[in-house]
Amino acid sequence: MTGRLYGVGVGPGDPELVTVKAARLIGAADVIAYHSARHGRSNARRCAEPYLRGDQIEEPLVYPITVETTDHPGGYRGALDDFYASAAARLAEHLDAGRDVVVLAEGDPFFYGSYMHLHERLAHRYPAEVVAGVTSMSAAAAALGRPLVERDEVLTVLPGTLPADELTRRLAGTDSAAVLKLGRTFGAVREAAERAGVLPDLHYVERASTDAQRSAPLAEVDPDSVPYFSLALLPSRIAAASMAAQSSSVPRERTGPGEVVVVGLGPAGRPWLTPEVQDALASASDLVGYGPYLDRVPPNPRQRRHPSDNRVEAERAAFALDLARRGARVAVVSSGDPGVFAMASAVLEVACEPDWKDVPVRVLPGLTAAQAVASRVGAPLGHDYCVLSLSDRLKPWEVIAARLSAAAGADLVIAIYNPASRDRTWQVAAARDLLLEHRSADTPVVVGRDVGGPGERVTVVRLADLDPASVDMRTLLLVGSSRTRIAERGDGDQVVFTPRHYPENPQSP
Repeated sequence: MTGRLYGVGVGPGDPELVTVKAARLIGAADVIAYHSARHGRSNARRCAEPYLRGDQIEEPLVYPITVETTDHPGGYRGALDDFYASAAARLAEHLDAGRDVVVLAEGDPFFYGSYMHLHERLAHRYPAEVVAGVTSMSAAAAALGRPLVERDEVLTVLPGTLPADELTRRLAGTDSAAVLKLGRTFGAVREAAERAGVLPDLHYVERASTDAQRSAPLAEVDPDSVPYFSLALLPSRIAAASMAAQSSSVPRERTGPGEVVVVGLGPAGRPWLTPEVQDALASASDLVGYGPYLDRVPPNPRQRRHPSDNRVEAERAAFALDLARRGARVAVVSSGDPGVFAMASAVLEVACEPDWKDVPVRVLPGLTAAQAVASRVGAPLGHDYCVLSLSDRLKPWEVIAARLSAAAGADLVIAIYNPASRDRTWQVAAARDLLLEHRSADTPVVVGRDVGGPGERVTVVRLADLDPASVDMRTLLLVGSSRTRIAERGDGDQVVFTPRHYPENPQSP
């Protein structure tokens, strides 16, 4: 079997700009080849040196000439053709012997790179792969901190070796440009830029991304100091105008209201967040919410966090609205869905008061606990259902009891939120007894705790066997209807579901 040929771009000079793939291939190759002048130094090898093993075969490909004067019968082109033919033959011997060969290329192998001449001679005979690299013009733009192109602008890449009239024409007819291969061509490039009217906007960058990097307005550069590894850059005109306008503007404080966005975090963790909520959290300047819920949002030092107790919803809403009235972008966080026993109604109730009616408020939904718990066992909410809270902090128990009895009598599946807390321990038993007046003792009840979190526990019990001691504030109960079924599938898994069809003449409500 033959070896494999790789043309690997090692970037503009900084070894840290070598791609992960390039570094892996360099370290694994049997043979490392690279071009150099007669002095033997190779910028490509220097970039790759941190990734070499130290025991690899090296093939320096030393150019016979570096200027266009030669006594070769075929002239400069003929001398280089012979050189590339000889270099290709040397590499072919390794490939024929089954050795993988990596040819290092400064910048990108197919962007004015010497590797392409070897590729033309070898790629039709051996398996070959080209690994892209960071180009010198990309590194130069990064060094200047100036975008190359924006919106519909056109970028023109030019070799400095073009005739002066051609350079002038192309520089005058483009939005932005990169002129490579300066060195001895610098004077002609400068003259062409002046005639094209772009000299004041043209930048010079030398040895981009290396310790010897230098940049300056091209008009100020001494022609005698320009090496081959330099280029001229005409950055984006649109970006230049925008940056100039931004730098000359005076920052002003926000005037007018900001915004309050009430968001649902879902039951637990980032996987339960919607992309819309993630965007709102990332865009916020201030985060407001119950402390444990705020803790679920990763900290960001540019954002201000305002935790509070769980029993001050109206005060929390007023605080958030006041921040927004003063220009802040406020995200009020809720667990689950903010519209289900959570902060959306509290914020909107306060926002309708005269002091806050002009502050924009949005509500973004989240995955609520009822759907999360239901998904763990199947589809117990597949038919009509209702949602109730057992908390009597904001409504009397008599109202809760009446609604439980009505829902049970209507044969609805019931999702019970806030079933118990440290201060409320008797409601679960009372609710179970009320439900048993209307439901069979065998009615399935799904007990879901901390779904999505590290303490997740989901069990299915008979209504008669529901143990209040197994229920706390982090638990949600799904009480089935007369139609809810428990079934065992072929794999042994137990599922709970409520069929979508209902008998035409039910014997029970």
